[in-house]
Amino acid sequence: MDTISRVLTENWKFHYGECENAWYKGYDDCSWEEVTVPHDYSVSAPFSIEYSSGTGYLRGGVAWYRLSLNIPREYEGKRLTLVFDGIYKNSMVWVNSYYMGKRPSGYSEISMDISERATFGDDPTVICVKVIHNDIADSRWFTGSGITRKVSLIVSEKIAPVLHGLSFNTAIIGKSGEKPVAEVIVSQKINVSASHEGKIRVKCAIYNDKDLAVLTMEKEVERIEDGIGFVSFWGTVEYPKLWSVEEPYLYTLDTYVITENSEYLADSQKVGIRTFSFDPDKGFALNGHGMKLKGVCVHHDGGCLGAAMKKEVWRRRLELLKKSGCNAIRCSHNPHMPELYELCDELGFLVIDEAFDEWENPKNKWHQGHNVYPPKHQGYYEDFPMWHEEDLRTMIRRDKNHPSVILYSIGNEIDYPNDPYCHPMFEKMTGNNDNNKPAKEMEYDPNKPNMERLAVIAKELADIARDEDPTKPVTAAAAFPELSSKLGFLDVMDVVGYNYKEHLYSEDHKRFPGKPFLGSENGHSIEAWNAVKDNDYICGQFLWTGIDYLGEAHGWPIHGSGAGIMTTAGFPKSEFYKRAELWSGFGVNAGASAPAIRLWQPEISVSKGLMEKESDIGYLYQILITGAGDKEYRVEVTGAGELAGIDNGDLSDNTSFSSDTRKCYEGNLAVYVRRLRKGEIGVRVIDAACKSVVFQTQI
Repeated sequence: MDTISRVLTENWKFHYGECENAWYKGYDDCSWEEVTVPHDYSVSAPFSIEYSSGTGYLRGGVAWYRLSLNIPREYEGKRLTLVFDGIYKNSMVWVNSYYMGKRPSGYSEISMDISERATFGDDPTVICVKVIHNDIADSRWFTGSGITRKVSLIVSEKIAPVLHGLSFNTAIIGKSGEKPVAEVIVSQKINVSASHEGKIRVKCAIYNDKDLAVLTMEKEVERIEDGIGFVSFWGTVEYPKLWSVEEPYLYTLDTYVITENSEYLADSQKVGIRTFSFDPDKGFALNGHGMKLKGVCVHHDGGCLGAAMKKEVWRRRLELLKKSGCNAIRCSHNPHMPELYELCDELGFLVIDEAFDEWENPKNKWHQGHNVYPPKHQGYYEDFPMWHEEDLRTMIRRDKNHPSVILYSIGNEIDYPNDPYCHPMFEKMTGNNDNNKPAKEMEYDPNKPNMERLAVIAKELADIARDEDPTKPVTAAAAFPELSSKLGFLDVMDVVGYNYKEHLYSEDHKRFPGKPFLGSENGHSIEAWNAVKDNDYICGQFLWTGIDYLGEAHGWPIHGSGAGIMTTAGFPKSEFYKRAELWSGFGVNAGASAPAIRLWQPEISVSKGLMEKESDIGYLYQILITGAGDKEYRVEVTGAGELAGIDNGDLSDNTSFSSDTRKCYEGNLAVYVRRLRKGEIGVRVIDAACKSVVFQTQI
């Protein structure tokens, strides 16, 4: 049979709080709340000053999820792989009462073979997930809590590709005579059934957007080691259409497995043909053409949606960023949801994929406001020693075939001064965010970790990245290169990333003549952009940030950071238009072109996008209200949907995200409506003051 993937969105049961026996298949969960996944239980509760400012004054805690799933009997004997794109955090998983394992990281994909634990037909397979997020000051930004990304069940034959076992790379783009050609390298890792004795052949076919094959390659599995078969191909695509930021052309790469008795489609992925380079003197080039990276850093939350983001919401955000002239995204400071990378492939954004914000020692985590002492020291560092290799390899295996991904960042501001690393070379050090920092915290302390240690860890991480994918360069976002660059921290980097250190570009370009440089994090000033524009050797910049985000708050009642050129609700700010001028953007329509209703005041109009009824369970429709002053609206949703949230982008408005009423901010309001099942959804927007319906529709 062909491999199929079923997204497990609906019929999840949710319980907030400890429930000791909820791992048990026979546990009675009929009183639990029914939710769709992805789901974030942090944003479903009120804001409270008792929680951490760093994570947006929103709760964490322990919670449980359960799903009763009927798997057709014809899948018995097949390979069943359960994949969680992300569970924040400290997740534990049971299948039919069997404990399957745990994962501390909330950003790493989790996959498990449940073939021997599943039941079929009328006997349901019960999946139980425990989430433990008690340390809510574990991050400098909002994390969310729960099964915050999608869950999939992949059903395949026993002989089928290893999850993320495919590697696709463009070796050469050139000519054969007068004919344009691209040389591509394809390799696959194949799970081989222990009982299979015959030959196994693998066929890879690349199709264009007209479903016509442009290259087909076939050969026998070359070798088998520990139940894994290996096969690789080198082929030529004639007249290739190249992937670029202006024309992000994608091919489909299908993998077929052929045995004595059958042939089946075992894997299908989108790929792009392109080359890129980082030159220490000429900067960045895509397909041989020099260009500047006009990038923004983004965190993963969606305002009122929390970490339970959806592709359709990211699409509206990215389409708007594109209009500013933006062509690159830095995934701050962790691997993001897979759909974001898919959109970057589809829309034409280049991506820095980032793994960690801290290594084996904790950074300061503000819980009473930014730089308000004392900090707390919870976070990923507790799990880094045991899990860093697995988490880094997981990120790279998942993302390596995206044509958008051009860099792996192994860390963000790991060398931040005195947080906690220091060195006797500097008696006093200050960082880019050290306003109001006590003088003692800026001074050298021999009892703190020595920054020389960072070069050792950096080499280990860089070696892991190159072992997993030698085709992409390794970088890190340096915060205090004044010191770390003298201690070997930059020596292992293929590309040097500096955060807010434009004044060091010229000097350090001479110190490291063989290394390309880029601004991995930058302010919004014209001077910061001119440092890129006026120097060929600087590859680009990444603004902090593209979009406002929850957390890293300066103190109650502010619950987020306003550093973005767009609000959390997805509306452009004044900085957006300034950036569009600098980056030669081409204007903006507040609604972008993603499926959405746009409600204008005093006139009301409906964009055509929403009326194309989307039947996927969990889909988020977006109603955008603009030009409404400071009016307050209430939203009613009936029928086959529910209100998923209302966001105005006002980071000081601590109305609960679960409320059905909210005031406009600067005339704007974003309303999200979630589809729960097939059928019509009724939506009414009501003026809260005069109780009159100002807009209604059936979706």
